[in-house]
Amino acid sequence: MRGKQYVGESIDVYYDVSLCVHAAECVRGLPEVFDTKRKPWILPDGAEAPDVATVIERCPSGALQFVRKDGGDAETPDVPTSVKLND
Repeated sequence: MRGKQYVGESIDVYYDVSLCVHAAECVRGLPEVFDTKRKPWILPDGAEAPDVATVIERCPSGALQFVRKDGGDAETPDVPTSVKLND
């Protein structure tokens, strides 16, 4: 995994700023975990690991990734990656 690691008790979050397209799915999805006005801006323990994983899976660029440490499902990205435009 590339990028900065944010360690949590049940889930670790990785963020690669070079991939981020600033769609803000994370900030809108779980502001208690992802808050760009706070340092550190990612607090993995701010919500339950399954909720954090669900929001990260909505990241359109792949800039956010996770590793579950609680026995939950591992991240399974789409292969190949696809992008859909909304009307």
